[in-house]
Amino acid sequence: MKFFKVLGHIIIICFLTLLTQVGGLVWLVAALLSVKLKKKMRYIFPILYLIFNLIIIPPVAKSFGREALPFLNSELKPRNLIYPILFRNYVNPDLKILLETSSKKLKSKNIQITYLDANFPFLDGYPLLPHLSHNDGKKVDVSFMYLDEVGKSTNKKPSFSGYGTYLNEHTKTSEGCLNRGYWQYDFPKYLTFGTINDLEFDRNKTKALIQQLLASSKTEKIFIEPYLKQTLGLSSENKIRFHGCQAVRHDDHIHLQIK
Repeated sequence: MKFFKVLGHIIIICFLTLLTQVGGLVWLVAALLSVKLKKKMRYIFPILYLIFNLIIIPPVAKSFGREALPFLNSELKPRNLIYPILFRNYVNPDLKILLETSSKKLKSKNIQITYLDANFPFLDGYPLLPHLSHNDGKKVDVSFMYLDEVGKSTNKKPSFSGYGTYLNEHTKTSEGCLNRGYWQYDFPKYLTFGTINDLEFDRNKTKALIQQLLASSKTEKIFIEPYLKQTLGLSSENKIRFHGCQAVRHDDHIHLQIK
């Protein structure tokens, strides 16, 4: 029984480390405290996790060159609190400044920057699954803008996660990648965690959002699907690139990367 108990802890630590980078360490500390204090893990772990999330990790990460994106800001906020809770809202200082500056400039246009996955707090090269490149503090995913059922601009998003609700189910690029054997290209459709709003793509405000992000000299590239570059009238923008079939499709979000 003791062997299986230890094995269970190891599995949980590995899972939390992959999912949140820091959660495995928190679980280990909580397990040690549980034995020492003779208290149950279900009481110690949540409290300790919040202490690490809100108090301990942000200043430590800052000393390593990563800063947490805000989660209560009205102009720049996560799609939902899952992203900051899972420590997936960290970027380097330049990217944070770019996002905060852009969000303030877009406020007059009634555009809110809604971010999805960014990076973990520590270690360049540490993978933020399932992404290929969110591992150096220089990348963040941003949601499109949408219109509600009466055609009014809204900050709501179609899915709970912000991923997986494609503007067009079948496109030349997606079909080409899938036919060439890149099965993962369409995978985000399984990561919506629920489609909760029936919304229409806001072409004008999404274009304004992208143009504002492009206005920064720090912006290196933006990934969206090739047909969207045409649809939005951004064909002349050299910083807007195709991410390649080895990645996943980008007509459900914007990928922003700085230099």
